[in-house]
Amino acid sequence: MIKTRLKTADDIAEHGLSDDREALTRVAQHYAIGITPQVLSTITSTNDAIARQYVPSEKELITTKEELLDPIGDHEHEAVKGLIHRYPDRVLLKIAEVCAVYCRYCFRREMVGPGHEKLSTDEISAAMDYIRVHRDIHEVILTGGDPLVLSARHLQPVFDDLAQMDHIGSMRIHTRIPIADPGRIGNDLIALFKSFPKPIHIAVHVNHPAEIDNRAKKTLARLHGAGVHLLSQSVLLNKVNDCPDVLDKLYRALIANHVQPYYLHHPDLAKGTSHFRLSIERGQEIYKELLGKLSGIARPHYMLDIPGGYGKVPVSRDYIEPVGDGIYKITDYRGQKHFYPPQESL
Repeated sequence: MIKTRLKTADDIAEHGLSDDREALTRVAQHYAIGITPQVLSTITSTNDAIARQYVPSEKELITTKEELLDPIGDHEHEAVKGLIHRYPDRVLLKIAEVCAVYCRYCFRREMVGPGHEKLSTDEISAAMDYIRVHRDIHEVILTGGDPLVLSARHLQPVFDDLAQMDHIGSMRIHTRIPIADPGRIGNDLIALFKSFPKPIHIAVHVNHPAEIDNRAKKTLARLHGAGVHLLSQSVLLNKVNDCPDVLDKLYRALIANHVQPYYLHHPDLAKGTSHFRLSIERGQEIYKELLGKLSGIARPHYMLDIPGGYGKVPVSRDYIEPVGDGIYKITDYRGQKHFYPPQESL
């Protein structure tokens, strides 16, 4: 296994993951690159399901008319720097805006990468002050970027502050680290999780069963042993996991490793990601097949984030209605109506 992370177009080309160095360089001018030794070890060919998630493609330079800089409306709901208050009872704290790996379909790809780094001490203090006085907040979700690129020492003050707020009932952490860079989950982080007096849920981002190798399994077991409640987040991606059999294997593997399937996201309208998106109709067909394959405890919720920051809804007839020409009318949790554009030909 290589020792260092691939993070430039030259790194990608030199490891044989692409022979189009010029296209890689152009993509790298817009979007960050990051492939860990762990991820590289699970790639079997340049066009396999793992490589497709992480290796830059010239298709990322194509922007369709419906794609957005901020597809889920983070900026619209930013209460203070890095703190997103979209729903009354919970907030997102984007504590770090860098990742160990950079997924090519990321909905925050315009907001993460070198040059963004992490929130300052003053910015974190402002976020904590906001949470402290808004007592309708019951859950704090650490996200980014990836919060677990930070050391236990950097995370400790946030954990300490939240532990002292009696209106905060739980913490959630959204991360790729247990799958993409499991060596970062060391004894110090495990000790920090064990010491937190409230429930911690870690939502592990994983899209394909091949990502769950022995190193990932051992890390998931350590987290489970530390009393962490493990959940999964996946994105339904064209030519990666858009197959009921692949998803069936993924969710069975997660259940076997103490991870509760949670969300299967329809891909967001992020710039340069049209080659990953499939139609809502196709997504519904795939999910319907899962209903007959998996029991309720092994099946995630299939969700769509309404463009513009209006929140998530299940991809079901109760919330999403076809109106013709591939357009859908979506009802958000407040009862407001929105229109979702058709999928363009890939």
